[in-house]
Amino acid sequence: MENLNQTPETNTTDTQRPKQMKIYAIGVLLVFGAYFLGYVNGTGQLKFSDGKVEITRGNIPSYAADYSLLWDALDIVNSKFVDRPLDQQKLMYGAVAGMVAATGDPYTTFFDPEQAKAFNEQLNGSFEGIGAEVGTKDGQIVIVAPLDDTPAQRAGLLAGDIILGINVESTVGMSVDQAVSKIRGKAGTDVKLTVLHPGTQEPQEITITRAQIEIKSVTFETKTVAGTDKKIAVIKVNQFGDDTKGLLNQMVDSVATGNFAGLVLDLRNNPGGYLETAVTTISHWIDAGQPAVVEKGYAQTQKDYKTVGIPRLKGVKTVILVNGGSASASEIVAGALQDYKAGTLVGTKTFGKGSVQELQDLKGNAEIKVTVAKWYTPNGRGIHEIGLEPDVTVEITPEDTKAEKDPQMDKALELLK
Repeated sequence: MENLNQTPETNTTDTQRPKQMKIYAIGVLLVFGAYFLGYVNGTGQLKFSDGKVEITRGNIPSYAADYSLLWDALDIVNSKFVDRPLDQQKLMYGAVAGMVAATGDPYTTFFDPEQAKAFNEQLNGSFEGIGAEVGTKDGQIVIVAPLDDTPAQRAGLLAGDIILGINVESTVGMSVDQAVSKIRGKAGTDVKLTVLHPGTQEPQEITITRAQIEIKSVTFETKTVAGTDKKIAVIKVNQFGDDTKGLLNQMVDSVATGNFAGLVLDLRNNPGGYLETAVTTISHWIDAGQPAVVEKGYAQTQKDYKTVGIPRLKGVKTVILVNGGSASASEIVAGALQDYKAGTLVGTKTFGKGSVQELQDLKGNAEIKVTVAKWYTPNGRGIHEIGLEPDVTVEITPEDTKAEKDPQMDKALELLK
């Protein structure tokens, strides 16, 4: 997401895939030509004027640019560059990546075939790397969340860590995808990160051995409240991936039939995933047909995603654990349950990633992930670059971590007495 919104080791996202409402080509000429043709055959009109290509939708110009500049630049590097001949496919991918990056949105990203394969492997729960979600905040490369039981977590990376360097190379001016490609690598190899932990002033160098990362998106355990015989179910959702819905359904069955006194939904260090999976998760608590999340796109076009099915956890006393590594789809779930007062949020302020990306296939097994909307909680709260405030704030100190204490979980169990 490294993910990271993308997800582990990419940059995080609520992702939609067109086929389930979730959410290059041989040359640059073919890329743009095919796009123009498709647009003209649809609702647009194509005009050439003063060396510019102008596409209009009705009376509103949508695009106007002198694309001959691209061809001039391509001709110059191909005829002048010292180490000719150049890899034309690589140049084309670079041109498309630069165009997409020019949107200024860190979550709108072009993936060449190799990057696309890695991104989809991560969403499927398996990839090689260190096991951390990487994103951007305040113009810096940061750790959104280290995933449980991964090299990143074992090495001491924390949500909110600023990555200052990768193998001694400064990350200043580096995009998330560039950082991800440098952090990822074959299992068994090392990567050295220079990081600044939250609340500290001295950078620290951490060497991490990459591994094959296998992510089980949902886990279940039973805890007992101290001094009582009350059973509390704990469901931890690590990410909203391909297997989340099925696993969560099984665990909801266990809670609904298991005579539990309460439930802890642990969304800490969950970097997000599929929007539709977040909606079905909310539906376990909320009656069908209610707004789960509101999406606002271009020109404030609005789409409401509604809850579905039978809310088998409705009325079950619930605490939702969140922290600075809770982002994207996990914030959608936490925000909705907080709005409906279906659960109490405990922990620290969430990451604040409130935009929705759609993943589209391109030719040659390339992909583009594009921000199509921003989302709001059922009560109309936006969290992009703001985050969600917990109902009960509980910090975890470095001393707690060293002593393997979890005061946030302790507070959750206390509230469920």
